[in-house]
Amino acid sequence: MNLVDITNVINSYLWSVAMIGLCLGVGIFFSIRLGFFQIRLIKDMVKHLLGGESSDNGISSFQGFSMALGGRIGVGNIAGVATAICFGGPGAVFWMWVYAFLGAGAAFAESVLAQTWKQEIDGEYRGGPAYYIEKGTGIKALAILFAIAGVIANAFTGPTIQAFNIAEATKNAFGVPALASGIVVAAIFAIIIFGGVKRIGSFAEKVVPVMAGVYILLMFIILAVNIKNVPSMFALIFKSAFNMEAVFGAIWGQTIMWGVKRAVYSSEAGMGSGAQASAAAEVSHPAKQGLAQSFSVYCDTLFVCTATALMVLSTGMYNVAGPKEGTFIIQNLPGVDAGTGYTQAAIDTLIPGLGPAFIAVAIFFFAFTTILSFGFYADCNIAFLFRKNKHLKQIQVAIKLLLTAMIVFGSVKSSAVAWNLADVGVGFMAWVNLIALILLYKPVIKILKDYEYQKKLGIDPVFEPEKLGIKNAELWSDIVKRRYAALLEQKKKIMGEKDQNVAS
Repeated sequence: MNLVDITNVINSYLWSVAMIGLCLGVGIFFSIRLGFFQIRLIKDMVKHLLGGESSDNGISSFQGFSMALGGRIGVGNIAGVATAICFGGPGAVFWMWVYAFLGAGAAFAESVLAQTWKQEIDGEYRGGPAYYIEKGTGIKALAILFAIAGVIANAFTGPTIQAFNIAEATKNAFGVPALASGIVVAAIFAIIIFGGVKRIGSFAEKVVPVMAGVYILLMFIILAVNIKNVPSMFALIFKSAFNMEAVFGAIWGQTIMWGVKRAVYSSEAGMGSGAQASAAAEVSHPAKQGLAQSFSVYCDTLFVCTATALMVLSTGMYNVAGPKEGTFIIQNLPGVDAGTGYTQAAIDTLIPGLGPAFIAVAIFFFAFTTILSFGFYADCNIAFLFRKNKHLKQIQVAIKLLLTAMIVFGSVKSSAVAWNLADVGVGFMAWVNLIALILLYKPVIKILKDYEYQKKLGIDPVFEPEKLGIKNAELWSDIVKRRYAALLEQKKKIMGEKDQNVAS
């Protein structure tokens, strides 16, 4: 048995029905225990997403949101959604929406925990599953294993796959050689990543909202052109989701599976990756960043993934595979494999020939922001593993240089082993993180209750872990001291200005 076969077997266990069930179960559990905050606190989600400021140690809430969203929005939003429609039918889109709603609960939990047990390393905030597993559960060995898997998935295998997709798309659309594409992408990546978390956050907050907005705008244009198909399209989504459309009855079991799986892969809610971006934010209370990050799940799945789905379905540019291999229930695109080809064909109905070029540009931005997030996530886990090593800075530089080289390598060479190893790394991270979320559910509930209690008192919530019985969150004592010192200074300044006005 070769390495490809071995990794295939491992992935069959890691990414099984049990994984999908665990993701759903964790999402449902936190949604219920947190009183469906996804609905109750939607205004707070938007408020904390747009509010907040950066500091010398951390980035703003919006920058943290943009970094996490940049990591979530990737090639899967274009190709993965089309694949879900092909193998699960139009009803898969509905179950994708369901998980986006429930997954927001898991995203809140992991982001809150990341903020609670974040650390200040080399003058910047770092955190994520490795940190809160160690501090919250005390199981250090598990935290180390997560960090090692995170480095492998984010510094070695993940970047090569994204770089290959960029190179392949630009070559097909514009004839750019793969090596040239890889060198350019690697150079831009190096300029940003070596600027630290602040430069990554600054780039993400400018690029991610624009790239997502343009993609969604194109969806609205295509829907407007095909407005007569929209009512029947939504009817088809809901009917096939509940097995009320007879033609899709043979694959109904796959409908739920593919819808949830696509949303899990895309949003990464509960998998721990977005939590690492959450920890870098400067906020006065962990719940604020948890609410902001929950909204990123909506943006990824309800907005960007849905844009792909509605473009494909409203134009009829898709196939639906039958229960037997090689058969089709619907075959509107003979000879076109499931993936980006469906989305290209949908865009071509608007302006013939536009599809490949637009998708190439979209893949560049989607995949590039994902690589940037990978770079930051790898750095977080390296900082965890070597935070007591005097050569930490040199190790971090070496990993960034290695990641830059992997971008060039991945542009010219793709392999089944790389794809499988990436899935193994991410799958292992997901299992560990989901189990950790269950073990640490009590602090999450306490923190949201504390946030809402302070809000009812009419004050801006400030997190003091000792009052909630939360241990090992020493950094927050310093954060609270700095915050109160800043408020006192501001009060003195206001009082001084009033005294001057009275004197004059």
